[in-house]
Parts: sequence; structure tokens; C-alpha cells
Amino acid sequence: FERDKNTCQYCGRVFDRKDLNLDHVVPRDRGGPTSWENIVCSCIECNTRKSNHTPTEAGMHLIRKPKRPKWRPFVQINFSLYQHDSWKHFIDLAYWNVELGEDVT
Repeated sequence: FERDKNTCQYCGRVFDRKDLNLDHVVPRDRGGPTSWENIVCSCIECNTRKSNHTPTEAGMHLIRKPKRPKWRPFVQINFSLYQHDSWKHFIDLAYWNVELGEDVT
């Protein structure tokens, strides 16, 4: 979220963090890694529109190609432990509370 400045990387609008998703540019079931180079902030509307497609297939364009930040976000960001109850079944903390992997392509 910090790297993308709470900005949807498809429509360019700025949102509160609670109104953003982390989107795999290349969907995981198509071999897209969970890496800095394949994860972007996406608003709910754009994430729903993109669905399980690549941006090209969905007729969408990334504002900026995702890349690994030069700073260490896990040191500089204050993580909130509060989660909305309605989202708890969507969130697996063990999955998202890790450093993103390296893009091997």
C-alpha cells in the first residue's frame, strides 16, 4: 500500500487503505508469483473488473509497472492489527504477513 501511495494502479484514484485490495497482475492460478513485481494496489471496482485476467485481457492498463521498493516497508510501516469483521474470512494473515518473494522470471 505504501509503495503505491494508496493509489489504485489501474484507475489512478487515491483511496483509504481499507478500500484497496492487493492484486496479482498475473493471476496466481496462471503462475503469477506473490512478488513485488506482480502485486499492485487495486480499488475494489477495478479488482472486480479485472477478475481473474491479465490487465491486457481485461482491457486495462497499469499506471506504473510494479517493482521492489528501495526502502524496507516492513520496518517503516505501522501495521494495524484491527480488521473489519466482515473481511476476516477473506484474509489469511499467514499469507499476507510475510515479505514478498523474488520474481524469478
